Amino acid sequence: MGGEVVRHWNADVNGISLHVAEQGPADGPPVLLIHGFPELWLSWRHQMAALAARGFRALAPDLRGYGDSTVPDDPAAYTVFHIVGDLVALLDHLALPKVMVVGHDLGAQVAWHLCLFRPDMLLAVVNLGVPFFPRGPSSLSEAFAGRDGLYIMQFQEPGRAERAFARYDVATVLKKFFSIEIDDLTAPPGVEIIDFLEARSTPLPWISEEELGQYAEKFQKSGFTGPINYYRMMDTNWRLTAPWQNAKIMVPTKFICGDKDTGLKSFGTEHFVKSGAFKSVVPNLEVVIIEGHHFIQQEQAERVNSEILSYFDKFTGEKA
Repeated sequence: MGGEVVRHWNADVNGISLHVAEQGPADGPPVLLIHGFPELWLSWRHQMAALAARGFRALAPDLRGYGDSTVPDDPAAYTVFHIVGDLVALLDHLALPKVMVVGHDLGAQVAWHLCLFRPDMLLAVVNLGVPFFPRGPSSLSEAFAGRDGLYIMQFQEPGRAERAFARYDVATVLKKFFSIEIDDLTAPPGVEIIDFLEARSTPLPWISEEELGQYAEKFQKSGFTGPINYYRMMDTNWRLTAPWQNAKIMVPTKFICGDKDTGLKSFGTEHFVKSGAFKSVVPNLEVVIIEGHHFIQQEQAERVNSEILSYFDKFTGEKA
């Protein structure tokens, strides 16, 4: 984790307890790091060390439902308003009026909505893997109707994915997701997505067995229902975000994606990112596509660190 120790603490915010890992000087420019699925604060270990070494204050919470943060039972407690609300409350708790943000995967979606809801709190954003898609004319369930093999659709039914996951030990479930190198996360008819995914037979080059064990220990404790509930709220989120129809992201943003990321290769995302459509809804945008897959901040840590630091260096003089 670099030369500086990682500090761990919990904050009672927005009706829950949020676990936060922190590294770097307490008076440094703050950077909020928002993890995705199925991850933890630990997925930012390389970025936290690099940010701390450059004098930034890196703050990486376990989002609600994950790790050592509260895991609400009610799926309705996982709307985008709850998740963004947790982060706004955390920043208020720390008396931080403006921050820089890095998001990955579902954490990037949270960061995009933080940009929509509270642009006044953000100096700049670096998002990894998931671009900002404008709110569509129909919900995800309507858009993907009939595609039962798609992981998002399989995640909708309460208990379905959890029962399928339970056929494997937790470390294997995580390794199956971490090993993804296919272009389409759709299982064949009648097959559960977790059965369709294959865990690499050899160790992943970007995560040690000890680190995988750290992830597994936390997911063993907190379970997968909280994280999957994020997907179960996607239709609700579509309804809730109607006031932001046709809204643009005006916060300065850098988008980083691996050239072999399954997200880039599916749903027409690559064309959207490269055609100019993405920049039309995020006008102040830089796009960087580098070699790699989905978990890019761990797989290509040094390159991603360099991209983040070079971007945030432009904004450190604007600290509020």
